[in-house]
Amino acid sequence: MKRSLAVLIAANSFFAPRASEAVVASAAKSSVAKEQAVASIDRQSAALSDLSDQIWALAEIALRETRSAALLADYAEAQGFAVERGVAGMPTAFVASYGQGRPIIGVLGEYDALPGISQKAVSHQEALEAGAAGHGCGHNLFGPASLAAAIAIKERIAAGELEGTIRFYGTPAEEDIGGKVYMLRAGLFDDLDIALAWHPGDEVSADTEGSQAMVDFAVEFRGKAAHAAADPWNGRSALDGVELFTHAINLMREHVKPTVRMHYVITDGGDVPNVVPDHARVWCWIRDSEHTSVDALVEWARSAAQGAALATGTESAFKIQAGSYEMLVNLEGAKLIHENLVWLGPVPFTEQEHEFAREIQRATGVEPVGLKADPTPLDLTRRPPEGGSTDVADVSWLVPTLHLTVTTAAFDAPWHAWPVVATGGMSIGHKGMVYAAKALAATMVDLYENPERRTAIANEFEEQTRGFKMKFYIPDGPPPVPTN
Repeated sequence: MKRSLAVLIAANSFFAPRASEAVVASAAKSSVAKEQAVASIDRQSAALSDLSDQIWALAEIALRETRSAALLADYAEAQGFAVERGVAGMPTAFVASYGQGRPIIGVLGEYDALPGISQKAVSHQEALEAGAAGHGCGHNLFGPASLAAAIAIKERIAAGELEGTIRFYGTPAEEDIGGKVYMLRAGLFDDLDIALAWHPGDEVSADTEGSQAMVDFAVEFRGKAAHAAADPWNGRSALDGVELFTHAINLMREHVKPTVRMHYVITDGGDVPNVVPDHARVWCWIRDSEHTSVDALVEWARSAAQGAALATGTESAFKIQAGSYEMLVNLEGAKLIHENLVWLGPVPFTEQEHEFAREIQRATGVEPVGLKADPTPLDLTRRPPEGGSTDVADVSWLVPTLHLTVTTAAFDAPWHAWPVVATGGMSIGHKGMVYAAKALAATMVDLYENPERRTAIANEFEEQTRGFKMKFYIPDGPPPVPTN
């Protein structure tokens, strides 16, 4: 998922919210446990960089992250965690736990790559392996940073400085089916008090904007084959059904809110031109700021599929494959995260790293401003998320969830693309990852040490979710784990 950005304005090559919209917070209070947790991250930094580089090089896509998941699970086990592997019917999902009693705090990690965007760790586009996958969303950094934060907390529990339970959730397939949703349905988050997550991005901020709700569906059309030249009148083209359906989707665009995003690919358009195709398929995602809007738009699309089938003499089958809610932002949690970002200060990027980022920005046609290292002022203004969806959002509706973004990429360079793969495989990504681990660990120390902060977060969550009933945007049955 691409990081959500607040509305930003330029200032000395960097950006900040308007003063009237920003909340200037003091730094978090230090403590022995917090200082020791941050020191633990520093001690782990070389191992973290090695872990992330191995996952970066493997670049395993959704539900095929076998070696990437094993690297993280093995590392957790070696650090004294009890690890349960293959949870929720997914061989690449696992939960690592340490401690006992409450509070029970969980931190989430991802490690799946995106197909087709292989890239070397250089500032110009050059594939590491043509056509192969790449970590264009920084998930090679996401998993190790979150695990390192969990280890730092484990050490403080073992030392008797903190009381409770820490869990690391190894969550696969965020870029595809949304592995966390299957883990939620299996009850793996039911007893959590609070969850934390971060995401690689191009700014340092506590997330107050959230993410878009999304539903992933496919429409299959079935027609009647015939010779495309000799007797096309005896055929009924399934591809006609797909084309009429996508035309309807494109006509819908005039009549939806500006916050809506609709995108599709035709995954099956028949076999050869001289046969009227009797099978065709289109894969579509619809997003908006709220799941209620997405639900309504999906029903509109369902009607369009039925109409396209009726008009073309074909049959349609509409199948919802996955989906996610919008992120439920917890402002009390965001304030706590921001205090710790201020306490940590800027990410310590060098001038050479800024220049690497500027080279990427020149190559991609955006302003060459380098990296955004300083924490962004906390912006509590409610506005629709800029774009992007994540299954972390589903967790946020069942457990109070605190989310932050940390710079690991050149500001404003394309996401889900080669620039993010490039910086994720070198020191820019490493430094952002280490910083994120410190921010997570510091925030978790505050949560363990200050029950009043936990209570404030829980009270806000209970008010937000009063009367809410979760429905999962996944089909019945086990996850669609590949068999080969």
